[in-house]
Amino acid sequence: MAPVTPASLLRERADVRLPSRLARSAAAGQGVQLRTDEFAGWLAERGQAADFRVERIPFDQLDGWSFDERTGNLGHRSGRFFTVEGLHVTEQEGPYGDGPYADWQQPVIRQPEVGILGILVKEFDGIPHFLMQAKMEPGNPNLLQLSPTVQATRSNYTKAHRGADVKYIEYFTGPRRGRVVADVLQSEHGSWFYRKSNRNMIVEVTGDVPLLDEFCWLTLGQISELLHEDNVVNMDARTVLSCLPYPDTGAGALLSDIELLSWFTGERARHDVRAVPVPLASVPLWERGKDAIERPDGRYFRVIAVSVRAGNREVSGWTQPLFEPVSEGVTAFLTREFDGVPHVLVHARVEAGFLDTVELGPTVQYTPANYAHRAPSDRPLFLDTVLRAPGDRIRYEAVHSEEGGRFRNAESRYLIVAADEAQAPRVPPPGYAWVTPAQLTSLVRHGHYVNVQGRTLLACLNAMTVTAR
Repeated sequence: MAPVTPASLLRERADVRLPSRLARSAAAGQGVQLRTDEFAGWLAERGQAADFRVERIPFDQLDGWSFDERTGNLGHRSGRFFTVEGLHVTEQEGPYGDGPYADWQQPVIRQPEVGILGILVKEFDGIPHFLMQAKMEPGNPNLLQLSPTVQATRSNYTKAHRGADVKYIEYFTGPRRGRVVADVLQSEHGSWFYRKSNRNMIVEVTGDVPLLDEFCWLTLGQISELLHEDNVVNMDARTVLSCLPYPDTGAGALLSDIELLSWFTGERARHDVRAVPVPLASVPLWERGKDAIERPDGRYFRVIAVSVRAGNREVSGWTQPLFEPVSEGVTAFLTREFDGVPHVLVHARVEAGFLDTVELGPTVQYTPANYAHRAPSDRPLFLDTVLRAPGDRIRYEAVHSEEGGRFRNAESRYLIVAADEAQAPRVPPPGYAWVTPAQLTSLVRHGHYVNVQGRTLLACLNAMTVTAR
C-alpha cells in the first residue's frame, strides 16, 4: 500500500467521481416525486401538518435545565445533550511568540458527543435522487427547512430523551445497508462550540426505501436551485452536500497540492491558541439576567431559553438554551480567474473551538455590526470590498441560517464576489491563499480542513455550476 502523504490527501478521490449518473442528477431540474416549482407548496403543507411553536422564556422556566451552584454552568439533569460553559482563550500569533496577542473569555457550547448528518441517495429512472427531510429546528427564523435524511445527536439516536426512534438511522449505523459515498468528521461553528464534530455521511442504496411524510426525493439539480433561495436548505444539509465527490478539474492551480498543504501547515504552526473551559459564572463582561446572558454593550451574541412545540419531532415538546447573535453576519468568497482557472480566496481562520487551531474559511466571515465602532484601518481585511461590491460583481447571494438546533435567528448573507487585482492581489496578504474549488473539494473529504462556513460556500459554488448549465 502506498504511504499517505500530504500531497496524496489532495489527490485522493472517492471510488466514484461524480459518474455520469450523478451528472444526470445535477442536470435534472425535475424529480420523480416533485417538480421544483411544487416544492414550496409541499414544504408549506408539512409546516401546516404539525404544531410548531417556539417561545422565549426566562431561565427559571427551563424544564430539566439548571445553573450549577458552584460553576454557574448551564446543563441538563441527565448529564446528556450539551452544557453552556465559559471559555478562556489566549492567542499568540507568530512562530517565535512575537506576534499580536489576544485574550478573551466568552460563553461556549460544550457538546462532546458526535452526531450524524446523513443523506441517502437512490436511483430512480436512471437518475440519483437525494432523500431530504422537512425538519423543524427551534432556532430557524422560519422554523421548517430542508435537512439531511438524518440529523441527530448521539443523545437523539440513543434515545436519551426517551422519544421516538430517529427515522432512517439504521442506514447510517450498524451493518451497512448501502455503499458509502462520503463519511468524514467535520467541525461545527468554532466560535460558539468547543471542539464539536459531526459525522457527515452520504450512503447510496439500491433496495426499497419507505417514504415517510416529512421526506422527499430531490435531484441534485433541484437542490442546487433551492440553494439560491433564502433560508430553505439548512446548514446540516449544506455541509453534507459539500462532501459530494465532484470530479477533479483542479489543473492550473496557483499553488500545487503540496504547496497548499505546506502553507496550511505553516498557518497552523504559527498560531499558538489555548482555549481552556472555565466556570461560566467567572466569565467577565457577561452578565446573567432572568432571561439572558449577555454583554452590557449588546455586542456579539446572547444566551437565551426557549420553549418548543414540534408535532413531528422525536419529542413533541421541550425547553432548551439557545445562542442568539445580535445581528446578521456576512460570509463571502472573493473569486478570480488565473490563466482561465477559477480560484477562491481562503482565509486560514483561527476559532477558539477548533480541534486544531486553524481551518480554511471564507475570505470574509464577520458580523459587520461588531466592527461598526472601529476605524476603517482596524476593520477586517476584505470586509468593505464585499460590503461595497456592485451588483455586477456578485456571482452568488442568499441568506442562510446557521445550526437551528443550537442557535436562534443566526443568519448570514452568503456571497461569492468577483474581484480584481486591486481588490484581491495575486499574491494575497499573510493568512490568505488562492485555491481552486477542486482543491477545496479534495480537502473536505478529510476532517477539520475546511470550516462549516467554507463548506456552505463550496456547496453554493457547486450549485452555481449546476444551475449555469
